Amino acid sequence: MNVFHSSQSVTAAHDFPTTRKAGWVAASLLDRPIANVDLVEPRALDPDELDVHDPAYVAAVMTGEPRELAESQGFAWDPQLPASVLAMNGGMVAAALDALDSGVSGCLGSGFHHAKWERGDGFCTFNGLALAAKRAIEAGAESVLILDLDAHCAGGTHELIADTLTGDERIAQTDVAVLPFDWYLPVDRCTLDVVSSAEEYLPIVRRRLRELSARAEKPALFIYYAGMDPDERCDIGGLSGMNADILAERERLVFDWCASERVPVAFGLAGGYTSERLSREELVELHRVTIAEAVRVQR
Repeated sequence: MNVFHSSQSVTAAHDFPTTRKAGWVAASLLDRPIANVDLVEPRALDPDELDVHDPAYVAAVMTGEPRELAESQGFAWDPQLPASVLAMNGGMVAAALDALDSGVSGCLGSGFHHAKWERGDGFCTFNGLALAAKRAIEAGAESVLILDLDAHCAGGTHELIADTLTGDERIAQTDVAVLPFDWYLPVDRCTLDVVSSAEEYLPIVRRRLRELSARAEKPALFIYYAGMDPDERCDIGGLSGMNADILAERERLVFDWCASERVPVAFGLAGGYTSERLSREELVELHRVTIAEAVRVQR
C-alpha cells in the first residue's frame, strides 16, 4: 500500500501538530515499519491547480499579502508555508488517484477540511479533500464520497462541494463530528451528525455506513478523513469517554466496509493534537492504527 508523504510538507516555520505531525508519523514508519506499507514522495501541486479556491486567496498564501488573508487558517506566514501546503495537498490528491488503481492508499497530511473558497480556517490552508475528489472525478471516477470523522464539522468541504461555483453533484459527504465548530446546514447529498456522548459515536458511524450500503449505487471512491482528535485526551476536540479502543474499532468498521463493498479508499490523517495528557508518541500510535487497518484490507 502506498502512503504519500513529502518532507517538504513539514517545513513551515509555524510549529503546531498540523505542520509537524506528518513528519512524526513518517519517522515512526521508518523506525518501526508496518508490513506492506511504502512511503512514496508525491508531486507538489502547482498554485494554478488549487482551483477549488478563489485565485485571490491562493495568491495571498503564495506571497504572504495581504497578510491577514494569508494567515486566515491561523498560522503565521513564512516563505516556506506555500511549499509546505502545496506538498501536503499534493499527497492527498496522489492518494486519491492511486486508490482508484490500487484499491487502498493514504496520505499522512492533514489541515484540509475547514478551508473554504476564499479563505483558510481552523488550521486548514487549502482543501485537499475537495481537490482530491475533483481530480478523481476528472480521472474517471463516477462519484466520490468524503467520509469525515474528524472531531470538528467539515464546513469548508461542505461549502466547496455544495456551492454552485465549485460544487459537483457527483461528490457527497458523510460527516460525523463531536463538536459544532464549522457547523453547516447540509444539502441533500451531505449528512452531518454532531455526537454528544461517546456511547452514541460508534452506533451513529455504523448507521451512516449501513445507509451507504443501502444505496443503489456505491461511490466509485471513498476519501476518508480519519481524525484522532475525538480522543478524550485531545484538548482540541476531545470528547469525554472517547478512547483509543473506540477509535480503533471505528477504523476497523470503516475499512471493513470499504473491503466488503469493494469501494476504493484513500485516507488522510485529519485532526489529532498533543496535550499534557496526550504525548507525541501516543498521538502517533493513534494515527498508526489507521494505516494498519487500511493495509489490512488491501487486496
